[in-house]
Amino acid sequence: MNARQPIASSTPDRTEQSLGSIAVQLPGATAIFRQHKLDFCCNGHLSLRQAAQDKNLDLVDLVEKLNALERNDNLPDEMLADQLVDHILVRYHEVHRQQLPELIRMAHRVETVHKNNVSVPAGLASLLEAINEDLQDHMMKEENILFPMLKSGGHPHVVQPISMMRSEHISHSDTMDRVNALTNDATPPQGACNTWRALYLGIAQFNEDLINHIHLENNVLFPAFESAPEPAKQSGCGGGGRGCGCQ
Repeated sequence: MNARQPIASSTPDRTEQSLGSIAVQLPGATAIFRQHKLDFCCNGHLSLRQAAQDKNLDLVDLVEKLNALERNDNLPDEMLADQLVDHILVRYHEVHRQQLPELIRMAHRVETVHKNNVSVPAGLASLLEAINEDLQDHMMKEENILFPMLKSGGHPHVVQPISMMRSEHISHSDTMDRVNALTNDATPPQGACNTWRALYLGIAQFNEDLINHIHLENNVLFPAFESAPEPAKQSGCGGGGRGCGCQ
């Protein structure tokens, strides 16, 4: 299959929303609040406008950063293989690298502050750290080996790295089942603080993103190359030096 062959495939005004409501409704907002030293726990009742004014912060800049967290998952009916790869890199690889460190930080915080609460997800931070390590390794293999092969039009042995990625996808899904069991499917207990609620919101979003990420690769991108009898002809070794790689 040639990489140029098609593959079938209003922001709210936040200024008067409270810091707490934004933190528990918009995954990733907590990292922005921490960056600007906005306390969404004890001062979660303050509106974004008031909090920005109290800290002498640029409200427009804050709103733009928060709005940038909104994810657009709409894809055209047809997308070229190399365009789909680029979409996966931006929409999922980059986003996972932003999501997990913040989730790990909040998990450590919740486990420490609420260690005497019977509902605390003990061991969640360590589990998320393991997910982060495994997923980083997985994404690097895709970025350095598999995706360059696909963008160059394929490779006689492309089914081998694809098979490995499929196997690792199963492992990622199994580990997320453990996270969901530990967090009661990311359902915060009654009376949970804003950090706890934001943590579970972020986990739910990460889980959904990971499912969609795996779906696009397993069911849209990979089959187009697995079913191709031969890769597109290229000069040189498998792609003219643009990412040839065999495992």
